[in-house]
Amino acid sequence: MNVFLKNKNYRRFSIASFLSSTGDILFYLAFMTYASKLHNYSLALSLIAISESIPKLFEIFAGYLADRTKNKFKNIFLMAIARFLLYGIVGLLFASQISDWNLVLAVVFINLLSDSFGSYSGGLVSPLITDIVGKEEFGEAEGFTGGISQIINMVAQFIGSGLLLFLSYSNLAFLNAFTFLVAGLLYASVGLNQRKTEKQAEEVNNQNFFTTMKDAFTQVKSSQGLLTIVLVVALINGALGAMSSLVPIVIAGNKSTMIIGSYSFTMALMGVFASCGAALGSMFGPQLFKKVSAFTMTIVAVMLSLLTTLAALSGNIYAILPSFFALAASASIASIKLTQWLVNTVERKILASSMGLLNTIVMAASPAMTTVFTTISGLGNVKYALIALLVVEMLVLAIASKISLKINISKVNLDKQATETTK
Repeated sequence: MNVFLKNKNYRRFSIASFLSSTGDILFYLAFMTYASKLHNYSLALSLIAISESIPKLFEIFAGYLADRTKNKFKNIFLMAIARFLLYGIVGLLFASQISDWNLVLAVVFINLLSDSFGSYSGGLVSPLITDIVGKEEFGEAEGFTGGISQIINMVAQFIGSGLLLFLSYSNLAFLNAFTFLVAGLLYASVGLNQRKTEKQAEEVNNQNFFTTMKDAFTQVKSSQGLLTIVLVVALINGALGAMSSLVPIVIAGNKSTMIIGSYSFTMALMGVFASCGAALGSMFGPQLFKKVSAFTMTIVAVMLSLLTTLAALSGNIYAILPSFFALAASASIASIKLTQWLVNTVERKILASSMGLLNTIVMAASPAMTTVFTTISGLGNVKYALIALLVVEMLVLAIASKISLKINISKVNLDKQATETTK
């Protein structure tokens, strides 16, 4: 939070990001509500979900394009303006009299285009934040932005459902467009300020895609333990995703003992606990656990993942909720420490590509593990799936602990050698 309060440029940049994500959430909720009222609502909702998920699969390419981009501030401004125009068109479409399905197909295409621009903008963010706050404060800045984004995600959904009572779909699309316009202007103002104070030339990656990915992987691998942390954090995120799918099955099978109020309220409560944990971990974790190593934080997260799985096996909702909160918080802190380590390790010119590679690995783990463990649950019993998840978590904990010990021994030996050399 300190970096947000003391750095004017970062403050403006963050507000721009918050505005664009808020508008996106408000419109997404409105569009889903509109599609749910159609005759073939299942197909419409599926198309919307696909248009949202496809751009996320290409983050690695978006990061590569971001690294090749000159005048990054200019391009993030142009992307915001392009999205302003796109959602302005969406507002006009909703105000027109075209048929429901033609409208849905047109808006799905525009949404896909807009989210693709958003992925590219997301690739530009890490290098730009590094320029604004510096490498040393990147982790704190990233944590604060991630934490506030989690809170915005929760609050915007409630606000969106309220706005739907008195605003039309067209008005919500225009509101989304307006948030991108304001965000673009804020990006432009930060870009102009940075141009005045920038002392070194902007680094641009000129390598082809495969060479860039090879360089990113080589640099990550060269930093002892970093690649292991990447894989462990991916598995922790995968465990979180799997847990989010398995716990509702456990609750559905134990309604008499695990329901708090109603099934839907219990599910909402789980989401709130997880979101609050992730938000608080992101916002305050980097400062509170500044001296804790990435390996230690990751091992703590794996242990909390084990605890959460055991709580799910016990069928005690009052044990599940706090452990889920703690797991989300520790996973967020571990992820931020991993990101900070990555920023300190890789070359500035391939930072966005490395971030894209990292996000792709982490993102792929969640649907993969969710699919595996929900399939086990569907074919057999949810307890078998939780036991299998428990075994995976124990293996991950053993591997992470072994490598952490190995690295600590290596550091002690290096310190001894350095001491003997000075004597």
